[in-house]
Amino acid sequence: MIICGIDEAGRGPLIGPMVMAGVLIDEKDEAKFKAIGVKDSKLLTPFQRKDLFDKIKSISKKYKIIIVQPDEIDDAVFGKGGLNLNWLEANTSVKILNELNPEKAIVDAPSPNIKKYTEYIREKLDNKKVKLVLEHKADVNYPVVGAASILAKVTRDNEIEKIKKQIGIDFGSGYMSDPKTSEFLKKHHNKFPEIFRKSWAPYQKIADKKMQKNLSDFSKFIKE
Repeated sequence: MIICGIDEAGRGPLIGPMVMAGVLIDEKDEAKFKAIGVKDSKLLTPFQRKDLFDKIKSISKKYKIIIVQPDEIDDAVFGKGGLNLNWLEANTSVKILNELNPEKAIVDAPSPNIKKYTEYIREKLDNKKVKLVLEHKADVNYPVVGAASILAKVTRDNEIEKIKKQIGIDFGSGYMSDPKTSEFLKKHHNKFPEIFRKSWAPYQKIADKKMQKNLSDFSKFIKE
């Protein structure tokens, strides 16, 4: 059976894209992924992930990587076109599946409502015969999904490094738990708005503070 694993990287950070990847293999070749040490990307070091990246691609029959930019994420979170972040992820999974056209797809599902999420994807598939397996933590339980998680994670890390080179500032990981990222937000949210997810609460909070300060300064100017 021809199977496809799908996973994402970068769903939660404040800076940069989310990346989704699909890996297509013959089911019997999943053992090759196990043999080279493929597992959930979060359980591997950056060096291990980079080392596995090309090996995974060479074992795969096909693969597909989609980079979802911050403005697309913001549109979904703000509800544009009836979307939310889960439906955006589902739509991206559909794009991958329609291109790779497996017999069976194993998807790491973000939604708590697996049944509804599965129905949403199936409705949009070109090939309705695809057997869908959607699970939480599928990247831990299935090597083919772990392989997809590695392709997604390495690609996202590369995109983050590109942004750092473009702007000439090291802002850390892009996650708000990173002090470098938090400090960068305070200093540069206006200077590089395109790299931020403006729908995220930390960005909105600091943007609101800036607006309140501007209004306060304007009020003082009027009084004077």
